[in-house]
Amino acid sequence: MTSDTTPSIIRADGREADQLREITIERGWSTHAEGSALISFGGTKVLCTASFTNGVPRWLTGKGKGWVTAEYAMLPRATNSRNDRESIKGKVGGRTHEISRLIGRALRAVVDTKALGENTIVIDCDVLQADGGTRTAAITGAYVALADAIEWGRAKKFIGQKATPLIDSVAAVSVGIIDGEPMLDLAYVEDVRAETDMNVVVTGRGLFVEVQGTAEGAPFVKRELDALLELGVNGCADLRDLQLAALAADD
Repeated sequence: MTSDTTPSIIRADGREADQLREITIERGWSTHAEGSALISFGGTKVLCTASFTNGVPRWLTGKGKGWVTAEYAMLPRATNSRNDRESIKGKVGGRTHEISRLIGRALRAVVDTKALGENTIVIDCDVLQADGGTRTAAITGAYVALADAIEWGRAKKFIGQKATPLIDSVAAVSVGIIDGEPMLDLAYVEDVRAETDMNVVVTGRGLFVEVQGTAEGAPFVKRELDALLELGVNGCADLRDLQLAALAADD
C-alpha cells in the first residue's frame, strides 16, 4: 500500500511509513466461546471472545432489539513490568472503561439491533501482550468474533435465517506523527515518542466511526491531519480484507 501524502521512509522495524505491522487473525481460537479470534498486530496480541445470550437487559426487554457490548482488560504481565489486576484494586480504571466503551460503540455502529432480535452479545477483549495499538487490535479482532457469534445464533435459530444483523464491517488502526512524518500502526517505541497520536475507527465502506487524536507536543496542521486520516482509512481497508479472509476460511 502506498500513499501520495506519505513519504516512503524506513522505520526501526523495517516497515515503511504507510505499512501495517504483520497482522494475523486466528479465528475460533477458543473452543468454548460462540465466537473468538486471537489477533496480533506485530507484538500486540489480543484474545477476543464473543458470548451469545438469548435475551436482553431489562431496559431493552420487549422492544424487539438486541444489544452488543464489550469489556476490555489487560493481563498483569502484558507489559514489561507487572501490573496488579484491577479486580485486586477493587475498581476498574478510567482507561479500561474508556476502551471498553470505544469497542462497544465501534461494534454497534455496524449492527442492526432489530435484525439481531432480543439477543445479547458480549465481547471480551483481553490483552495478552502489549506493544502499542491494543485498542485498535481489540476492535479489529472483536468484529471477527462478533460475526461468528451471530452465525452461531442463527444456527441455533435465535436469529432469523434471512436476517442481516451485520450491516458492515469495522476495523481500527493507530496513526501518528514521528519526527515530522505521518506513520501507520505505531508500535510502542513509536507511540511513546509520537508528536501526534491518533486512533481511527473505520467501517468496511470507508466511513468514520470514531477519531481520537491528540497533539502530544506541538499542535498539528490540517495538512497533517488529512495525511493521518488517509493513512488510517487505507490501513483499515487492508484490515477489512484480512477480516473477510479470516471469516471466509474453513473452520
